[in-house]
Amino acid sequence: MTTLHDESTHSSCNHHQGNDQPAHASCGHHNCNHDRPLKEVKEIIAVASGKGGVGKSTFAVNLAITLAQTGAKVGLIDADLYGPSIPTMFGLLDAKPEVEGKNLVPLEKWGVKLMSIGFLIESDTAVIWRGPMVSNAVKQFINDVDWKELDYLIFDLPPGTGDVQITIAQTIPLTGAIIVTTPQDVAIADVSKAVSMFRKVNVPILGVVENMSYYELPDGTKDYIFGHHGGEIFARTQGLTFLGSIPIDRAVREGGDSGTPCLLSHPDSSTSKAINQAGMEVVRRISIMKAENGDKQ
Repeated sequence: MTTLHDESTHSSCNHHQGNDQPAHASCGHHNCNHDRPLKEVKEIIAVASGKGGVGKSTFAVNLAITLAQTGAKVGLIDADLYGPSIPTMFGLLDAKPEVEGKNLVPLEKWGVKLMSIGFLIESDTAVIWRGPMVSNAVKQFINDVDWKELDYLIFDLPPGTGDVQITIAQTIPLTGAIIVTTPQDVAIADVSKAVSMFRKVNVPILGVVENMSYYELPDGTKDYIFGHHGGEIFARTQGLTFLGSIPIDRAVREGGDSGTPCLLSHPDSSTSKAINQAGMEVVRRISIMKAENGDKQ
């Protein structure tokens, strides 16, 4: 994967981006086992949002660490090619992955295997690519990185419902998607589009996380800066599982900037506890889904 190149061919399952049929429709959703990538990965989770700035990457990073702390083998792909943040959040700004044979070896820190475009280009270099190049880069993160066996592989998706989201939904069998939002109406309006997209491509939605739910004042009262329970209400009206509310915390910002996520720097904080609870709810939801589906995946 030393060179990223344009690619216009499609897989043998005929997952065409311009097709009006849902992804996987031509071969049966999540059953394309011939030449399926990531065969050694048990669960593949997309962390998504309809809107930028809601803390999606922060949640994805801390979710990965939460799962790793249970003893699970975890990987994290920074799929936001235009604005990669994983190198900063893991304190690996100058790190470069090694190449073994034809594959990249993911970096690893705190028990999480990592891959990001930020590891392959200089930090101040802009990625100026059209859709086909972006899609190709994502496919190479999937196919040309030596992930080995993983219990969970998490994709930190870019905001919106564009090329990256469609490519991932059409290329690999996602276990499900987690939707991250903030409480205010302007965020919920865009999040509803992300939910609609995943439903159209037949990707199960594991649930909704409401980030920046409130700020806890020194006297213990809560200031609902961005509104009150907007994410929870949205989840209920959409018939989705509400995974939890995560408060605003200075430690989250400091941890993201310093390269030591709040789950590690402030493990006993209310924010870290909320993230842990949301992570365990994700694990529970996956177990329920597999039981309901007879573990056919």
